[in-house]
Amino acid sequence: MIIQKTHIAKVTEVERKWYIVDAKDKVPGRIATTIANVLRGKNKAIFSPHMDCGDFVIVINAGKIAFTAGKESKKKYYKHSGFPGGLKTIVAKDLMAKKPTEVLKLAIRGMLPTNKLRDVVIKKLKLYADENHPHASQQPITLEV
Repeated sequence: MIIQKTHIAKVTEVERKWYIVDAKDKVPGRIATTIANVLRGKNKAIFSPHMDCGDFVIVINAGKIAFTAGKESKKKYYKHSGFPGGLKTIVAKDLMAKKPTEVLKLAIRGMLPTNKLRDVVIKKLKLYADENHPHASQQPITLEV
C-alpha cells in the first residue's frame, strides 16, 4: 500500500521573488485578489497556510486606480476610536485625495486572513502613488492582473 504524505514547507525552502504591478486604471477589488494571493504564497506549490511563504509585491500608480459605478463618491470607509460617538467616516474620493495608496492597501488587507500572519504578510507590500519606486535593484518581475 502506497501512503502519500502531505509536504510541510520549511523556512529554508521558501524563495522570495519580487513582483511589480501597475495599478493604473484597474479596479481595486480585482487587483487586490491577485496581490493578496501572491503575498500569501498561494501561487506556489509549497504553500502552507500556517507560515509565510509569499513574495514581495511592488504596486506603482496606486493613486490612479479606477472605481466602477460611481463608487468614488458612494463608497465609505469607517474607523472607530473606541469611545462613544467615535465613528469616523470618509468617502473614497476624499481618502484618495488625502492618502492615495490607502484605498488599495485596505482592499488588500481585507483579503488576507485575520490572524497573526496578516501583519507579517502586509509588510511585504510596497505601495507607491506614482511610477517611481526605490526597488529597481531587486529586479522585479512584471505581474499581469
